[in-house]
Amino acid sequence: MPFPNTMTMNRRILAIALPSIVTNITVPLLGLIDITIAGHLGRTEYIGAIAVGAMMFNLIYWNFGFLRMGTAGMTAQAFGRNDAEAQASILARATALAAIIAAAILLLQIPLRWIMLRAVNPSDEVAQLARTYFNICVWGAPAMLIDMALKGWFIGMQDSRTPMFMAIGINIANICTSLAAVFLLDMGFAGIATGTVIAEYAGMAYGIGIILHRHKRLTGLLDRKRVFVPKEIKRFFSINGDIFLRSACLMLVNLFFVSVGARSGDVTLAVNALIMQLFTLYSYFMDGFAFSGEALAGRYSGARDKHNLGSSIKHIFGWGVAVAATFTIAYAIGAKHIFGFITDNATVIAEALDYRWWCVAIPAAGMAGFVWDGVYIGLTATREMLVTIVISCATFFALYFIMPASMGNDKLWLAFVAYLAMRGISQTAVFRHRIKSRIDQWQ
Repeated sequence: MPFPNTMTMNRRILAIALPSIVTNITVPLLGLIDITIAGHLGRTEYIGAIAVGAMMFNLIYWNFGFLRMGTAGMTAQAFGRNDAEAQASILARATALAAIIAAAILLLQIPLRWIMLRAVNPSDEVAQLARTYFNICVWGAPAMLIDMALKGWFIGMQDSRTPMFMAIGINIANICTSLAAVFLLDMGFAGIATGTVIAEYAGMAYGIGIILHRHKRLTGLLDRKRVFVPKEIKRFFSINGDIFLRSACLMLVNLFFVSVGARSGDVTLAVNALIMQLFTLYSYFMDGFAFSGEALAGRYSGARDKHNLGSSIKHIFGWGVAVAATFTIAYAIGAKHIFGFITDNATVIAEALDYRWWCVAIPAAGMAGFVWDGVYIGLTATREMLVTIVISCATFFALYFIMPASMGNDKLWLAFVAYLAMRGISQTAVFRHRIKSRIDQWQ
């Protein structure tokens, strides 16, 4: 494989990162659209029900992020070694697994709904509406999970534009179908959920259509014997199992963070949510470069190309530093204005400003972890990634419980920032002392 110069490598990184950033920013609009329509139906309970319903599905779907991440890494490696049959087989396995999980969700929807509502514990009126929203939206599970698998496959194929168009198309379809269902068909609140489900299937149909049109030759290479090779099935589930456990660790930290904030009072809860929005905004950009890491590290790993793998990692880290520096400066200078844009509650803004330096620390602390996550997924070094997240979670909980209660909310943020930093530190150490030695043995 020829050695690309710096400009060529940066173009490859940005060709994946920029559409991925647009996708990341676009995806939350799906929930925002539903809340906006609900906000014009005349009852405040509708807005709460949409928020609760969206949280219920987030709790369910979060755990299946491996459908995108694991698929991206394995597909990128198959792309790098020009193995078209493997590309087709991975797509078949990923979509089949997504369909099986979706079927399980549909079969278990009643106990899942009960557990989610018990966990969130909304008022009776909101719970009833959230139940209606869940009962309809749960039928979008096959489309939602297959979409994850398709997006991972496209990224592995070095194509982040198609997932971007899928996300944009889903939002456009959601606006049109939800408005039509609510106001033209007079379905009321149920129409919002109906439109969302239709939009999800429209996105899945678009993705499948692109595969049938642009990758038609791959569908002809599907071989049942190749798809269900025991060795490949074992590897597929091993990689996805590691990512599933990693996601569970991330969720544990996030749930603990929210629960501690909730016990600290409404103002502290609001402040933490406000600052976490800044972290989320930063993550949208850094995830774009993590996706570049997935695609390019996987590609060069599949090709056993040590030079370009090292070059891609170095260049992605360069972009990561630039993004982190930009957000650090923006948060240091404009925290008050950013808080004021998100909320007009003077009490929340005033208290949030007391924690603004944690906002400034977040980009630098989290940068390496985002980049390494992408690289590790591309290398399918998922067991090592799981080990490092366990170390990071242990750091978070150890610091939180060791520090004195007199620190108040500051100890929660110190533990969180240390957790972000430890992700990068541990992944750097594992890469240098364990993964790099394997790469050096490539022929």
